[in-house]
Amino acid sequence: MKKFLNTYDEDCIGCHACETICARTYFKVDNPERSRIRIEEREKSAHIVACNQCETCVQVCPTLALTVNAQGVVLVNNRLCVGCYMCIAACPNESMFRYLGGIIPIKCIACGLCLDSCPTEAIRIEEKQEN
Repeated sequence: MKKFLNTYDEDCIGCHACETICARTYFKVDNPERSRIRIEEREKSAHIVACNQCETCVQVCPTLALTVNAQGVVLVNNRLCVGCYMCIAACPNESMFRYLGGIIPIKCIACGLCLDSCPTEAIRIEEKQEN
């Protein structure tokens, strides 16, 4: 079974609590640009952008810096990544991110911290069968 974050935009209130906890935990900053999950504001709603672990990025990485762990989560090896951003270009749901001042792309690793911070349960960890 593959672990991934499933998002429910209709439940998202755009509070950005998920971005805040992610940026604070992984990068020790209060900057949503450093979050591995993003909330895009729309006219009448919010859209949650999180990696669904589809592995498209793994297939295009020329340095093999992207791998899949036993739970099916795509991980970035910072020592192998050269910052070519082919993974960002290939990502079908635009969930690989660049941030100002860094060359290594960041993405959701399905850790689940955002689940506890979301007041509406708009983010859930789910499992799906691997192909």
